[in-house]
Amino acid sequence: MTVESVKPAQPAAPQLPVPPLAGGGVPVLGHGWKLVRDPLGFLARLRDHGDVVRLKLGPKTVYALTSPALTGAMALSTDFKIDGPLWESLEGLLGKEGVATANGPRHRRQRRTIQPAFRLDIIPEYGPIMEEEARALAERMGSGEPVDCTSESFRVAVRIAARCLLRGEFMDERAERLSVALATVFRGMYRRMVIPAGPLYRLPLPANRKFDRALADLHLLVDEIVAERRGSGQKPDDLLTALLEAKDENGEPIGEQEIHDQVVAILTPGSETVASTIMWLLQVLTEHPEHAARVAEEVKSVVGDRPVAFDDVRKLSYTNNVVVESMRLRPAVWILTRRAVTETELGGYRIPAGADIVYSPFAIQRDPRSYDGHLDFDPDRWLPERAKDVPKHAMSPFSVGNRKCPSDHFSMAQLSLITATVASRWRFEQVSESNDATRVGITLRPYRLLLRALPR
Repeated sequence: MTVESVKPAQPAAPQLPVPPLAGGGVPVLGHGWKLVRDPLGFLARLRDHGDVVRLKLGPKTVYALTSPALTGAMALSTDFKIDGPLWESLEGLLGKEGVATANGPRHRRQRRTIQPAFRLDIIPEYGPIMEEEARALAERMGSGEPVDCTSESFRVAVRIAARCLLRGEFMDERAERLSVALATVFRGMYRRMVIPAGPLYRLPLPANRKFDRALADLHLLVDEIVAERRGSGQKPDDLLTALLEAKDENGEPIGEQEIHDQVVAILTPGSETVASTIMWLLQVLTEHPEHAARVAEEVKSVVGDRPVAFDDVRKLSYTNNVVVESMRLRPAVWILTRRAVTETELGGYRIPAGADIVYSPFAIQRDPRSYDGHLDFDPDRWLPERAKDVPKHAMSPFSVGNRKCPSDHFSMAQLSLITATVASRWRFEQVSESNDATRVGITLRPYRLLLRALPR
């Protein structure tokens, strides 16, 4: 043995601390009770305890992130994957083989299959369909009767998705079935996420039976769409054709379950989030008539007396800012979860392998540390000279990294076009039966928004 071969013992790496535990937990349910009673307020208040906070959901320990820097770091890190209470609750709807819930090589292959449908140079091809559906929505609003914004928002969102991406004649009857079923399913899935009491949800209770019927109808609807396309023998250049002709990692056609789950992923999450955003945009136009008037004035200055066209959207900067500010204050997707695939670190705290992490875009996008006048509806905050002051990842409505929504430009185009079309024709008022309070489920939307459209 030589002197050189004798190495001093290395000091042990310091043990990272455990994040603080949020207060207010109750026996058995932990913090799940607060997430049912006041989820938005509870998650917003977690920032007072730090950037990383421990929660108890039943017997499980969950880690909550409250800062945009950490949520962005997690989204871009390979130490975390799509998983956790949210995605486990969604698997009953989305399945395990669709792009929304898949991970690793399968997810990358699926993104390659669907991404061409959302290329920037392809989206203008959908323009005529978006224009037609936006104008049809505006026409239906002009009946003089109160407008049920839930059904109308789902109808326009589903019809645009189906006609653009599946090339199906997706008539109102199916859209109505989808909107009714989604409302029931997403509400039930939220309860299953925050109170993981599996055996309870298998009991033949009225709420459970209603949930099971709605879920079955959703999957039956998807089977109808796929069978209808196969039976037609047609192969239009659309996303459904791409799925029916897709190959797996071995060069074999993908399985029927994956096709089913992919169609579900196309129709349901996108329709739910876009429809919820349309509802909030209609609520914003009603609550803030001064901003609605500015949208109408901008549209008039760009298009004159003709109808709004898809090609006008990129010129409607204030209208686009109204859409973005609405998504900031009233995001459809308000809670997300991930799972640590290895022991790692976030914010100086130890995150064990297999740990579930939760964060709330709603809370982050209303954080006074990131936004002056954080609760004010202020579309001008997205002017270039002001937007540069918003911290990175403090506004990520379509996520970032490899889980970034592939349909972000598609969604923004239809949202801005719909906003411009209806605001340029109508001003709105709520009727007495309306209730625009926030209904919390897997997504956020108004409870029951009923509006009367008045000529502008």
